[in-house]
Formats: sequence, structure tokens, C-alpha cells
Amino acid sequence: RGRYKSKLHGATDYFVGLIVEQKCELAERELTEMKNEIQRMKEDSKQTLQNLEAVIEEADVWWADIKKAISDFEKDIISTTSSKKGSIIASEKLLRYMEKKNRQRDLLREKLCLKNYLLKCYKKKLQQQLRQKEQIGETFHEVRLQQMQVRNAQYQEKIAEKNEELLQLKITSGKTIQVLNFYRRKLQDAMETSTSLMKDISQRKELLEKIEREAALVEEQRAEAESVNRQLQKQLSDYSIPPVLSYVQKKTAVTDLENRLKAWERKVAVAEMSLQSYCRAWNQVKMSGNQH
Repeated sequence: RGRYKSKLHGATDYFVGLIVEQKCELAERELTEMKNEIQRMKEDSKQTLQNLEAVIEEADVWWADIKKAISDFEKDIISTTSSKKGSIIASEKLLRYMEKKNRQRDLLREKLCLKNYLLKCYKKKLQQQLRQKEQIGETFHEVRLQQMQVRNAQYQEKIAEKNEELLQLKITSGKTIQVLNFYRRKLQDAMETSTSLMKDISQRKELLEKIEREAALVEEQRAEAESVNRQLQKQLSDYSIPPVLSYVQKKTAVTDLENRLKAWERKVAVAEMSLQSYCRAWNQVKMSGNQH
């Protein structure tokens, strides 16, 4: 777009001195080039779309295989591991699963080794036949020789691919053994953790029973408190505030009673003092009478 824009922009400088036919011809040329460019872009986009569809299809197949492997692993191992009493069985299944995968890789490796050996034997046989024909002076046809060379190159590529696959299988087998040892150690740690958790669960059950007993006691206390609260609420609802005049009258009466109480207290104090003086005088009279 930028290129065509620059072309058009540069061409506008010459439109002033061009006739109508030349302007039309220039515009048609630009239009033709633009249509060709759009067609090329469509073809490139179509090819890119086909490549992406192929990649997506391959990814879907690969993802289906991965999901199937994950489903089998979860069905055979994870479901048993998640159960409460199946830790030992799950560990045995895990070991059998890993051993099965190792056996499958070993079988595939042996198969590839055998195929590699057969290809090498076939290559050796072809080389011997070639040497024999060269010794007796026979000449191969150029097309036949080219075919043999192409086939030999293909076999060499297959042998290299199989050797690479064998090397990858050996590496995978080593990694699998390491993973198996790791899971064995992890299984031992999990069993020790399970024993510790069982003890912890027993202690927590005892603590839960104690808490339940305390909760029952608290529930009884709460029921009693609610009963008292209802009674108080009932008393509060039945309570009525007296009138203001009655309150003032009663307050005045209380004040009078307090004043009268203070007056009586003073009278009692005076009477007690009088009683004490009378008692002293009476004692003196009694003492004087005894002397006479």
C-alpha cells in the first residue's frame, strides 16, 4: 500500500502536464498493478491458512493423544491415589504403570535396533552385490545406478533417523528411571506423612469431641440466658413510665421524708444523750444509796 501510495503521490506531480488519455492510462496501470498485488496477497493468505489448518490438525491429534494418556493415567493412578485407603495399592499401580511404559520403550528400542540391523545387513548385501558386479566387469546402467544411489541415500537417512530415535529412547529410559526413583522416594515420604497425619487426626478427633461437649454446655447456658432475656424483655415491655406530676409529688415526698428522718435522727441523738445523763445520775443515786 505504501509503495502504491508513493507512486500515486509521485505521479500527481505530473498530472498537471498530462492529457486525459494519459491520466486514464496511468490510473489503469496503477489499478492493474494493485489488482495483481491483491491477488498475490490472496494466494499467500490462502497458502498460510492451509499451513495453519495443517498445524492445527496436527496439534489436535497430538492433544488427543496427550488427553488420552492423561485420562489413562488419572483413571489408573490418580483415582486410586486420591482414595483414603489405597495409598499402597496406588503406589503399586504407579510402579506397574511406569514399568509397563519402560517395557514398551524397551520393546520399541529393540524393534528399532532389529530394523536398524536388518537395514545395515541389506546395505551390506547391496554393497557386496555392487562389488561383485564391479569385479566381473558388469556395468550398471546410469539410471539404475542413480536409483541405487538414491535408495542407498534413503536407507542412510532412515538409519540416521532410527539411530536418533534409539538415542532419544535411551535418554527417555534414563529419565524414566530417575522419575521412578523420585516417585519411590516420594511414596516413602508420603507414607511417613500419612502415619503422622493419622496421629494428628486422632488428636484432632479427641479435641473435636471436647469442643462438642463444651459447645453443648455453652448451648445450655445460651438457652438459660435466652430464657432470662425473655423474662427481662417481658418485664421491660410491661414497664410503664409514671406521669411527671406523680414523679414530682413522690420526689417531694421523698425529700420531706429525708428531712423528717434527719430531724428524727437529731431527736434520737438528743434523747440518747439525755438517756446517758439520766443513766449516770441514776448510777450516782444508786451508789449513794448503797453507801447510806
